Amino acid sequence: MTLEPDTRALGHITGRRLGVLLFAMVVTTTVAGSWPPILAAEVDAVGVNAPTGFAEVIERVRPAVVGVRVKTDGRVQPDDIQFGAPPPGSPLDRFFRQFGIVPENPAPKGGVSLGSGFFVSSDGFIVTNNHVIAGGKSFEVTTDDGKVHHARLVGADPQTDLALIKIASQIDLPYVRFAKAEPKIGDWVLPIGNPFGLGGTVTAGIVSARGRDIGEGPYNDFIQIDAPVNKGNSGGPTFNVRGEVIGVNTAIYSPSGGSVGVAFDIPAETVKLVVEQLRSKGHVTRGSIGVQLQTVTPMIAEAIGLKKAEGALVAQVEANGPAAKHGIEAGDVIASVDDQNVKEPREFARTIGGIMPGTSVKLGLVRNGRARSVVVKLGEMSTTVPKADEQIALGEKSALGLTVAPARSVPGMGEEGVVITGINPESAAAASGLQIGDIVLSVAGQLVNAPTELERIVNEARAHSKRAILIQFKRDQMSGFVALPVG
Repeated sequence: MTLEPDTRALGHITGRRLGVLLFAMVVTTTVAGSWPPILAAEVDAVGVNAPTGFAEVIERVRPAVVGVRVKTDGRVQPDDIQFGAPPPGSPLDRFFRQFGIVPENPAPKGGVSLGSGFFVSSDGFIVTNNHVIAGGKSFEVTTDDGKVHHARLVGADPQTDLALIKIASQIDLPYVRFAKAEPKIGDWVLPIGNPFGLGGTVTAGIVSARGRDIGEGPYNDFIQIDAPVNKGNSGGPTFNVRGEVIGVNTAIYSPSGGSVGVAFDIPAETVKLVVEQLRSKGHVTRGSIGVQLQTVTPMIAEAIGLKKAEGALVAQVEANGPAAKHGIEAGDVIASVDDQNVKEPREFARTIGGIMPGTSVKLGLVRNGRARSVVVKLGEMSTTVPKADEQIALGEKSALGLTVAPARSVPGMGEEGVVITGINPESAAAASGLQIGDIVLSVAGQLVNAPTELERIVNEARAHSKRAILIQFKRDQMSGFVALPVG
């Protein structure tokens, strides 16, 4: 993505259509055990009485918040997208299409992007959003006293939309620390940033919710706040009443382009982990087992004999990846990591992504209704590896309604499986997400290469009073599962 004046405002839609605006923001953090403590210039507000007023807190922490100005390279910028669409195929593009929103992309233009950030150390390291600095040719930072400094890019992590930049200084700079405790719903929060280039702007609100998924990949678990956040706030910190950073502003929901009281922060615990790696090596390394995952829906759980719709269903196994080498197969459900239960794919992705490659982990699996375990040595996440639950989003179904033909009889479809050539629009298959052209590879765990085999397996399921069967399908280079009722 490219940068634009103010911030990234993705997917702005007029009228009643829901838009998601991403904003340029910066985070400051000290990571325990990784950076030598520099206390001479540290600022905080411990001991301040609140919520009778926030003046003392703001007075102490505001000097650590900066404005970020980025000269861009002419690619599509965050603010361009305010009146257009997110990049095709991106998580937000898929998010919009779930609501039937398909905006057009604007013409690219160059310019300047404005965002926010904050010092996380006295020697000039500043946290901000990746979308603020992406495509930037040069970076300027304006401190609270009005001084302008040139900054260099230390590293960025598009997966979490975080970046680290640095300015040179002959004096100790004021910096802030991350909160040690997670915020609770209802806690006061105080975002400070650079909305519309105004600089040093403070707003107040509360934590509205935690654990929000806004379609921005598997590694973030957003905090929702109701404090006003606008263009230019991206990358800026949100404080608690003790002057600790609880998150970094990164996105808002808005039908109009302005604040409507629904903003999202990257949690401090995520920021600390990312910034530590950016500072030490300029990039983030994540563990991976080399699989594509999807959610276990209640219907899928019924089809494969799970008591609860929990875990991460393996939809596809990367050839020669760690999972393939250790015998994990498509159709397995990952139920635990090192004896800790896995409830859904995003949780699994965050857990594995937080473990260094080369580490061995014990995975609890369910295969054909039976529990087993396997120890897997993690590989390294590639930026091209599909992310949890991003590739497949299939809903509930109610009847088969499929017309199929052997794949070998259709040019270009290969030798395995049956190709879906028709779908009854009133059937459960039509509502499931299956498409004409998909290749059905197996049904109820049995390989299918002819229409008669599909019919036989379905009839057997009905004879045994099964309520649903699991279908494995392939679409282009993606493989997935869907459960269909057979009654």
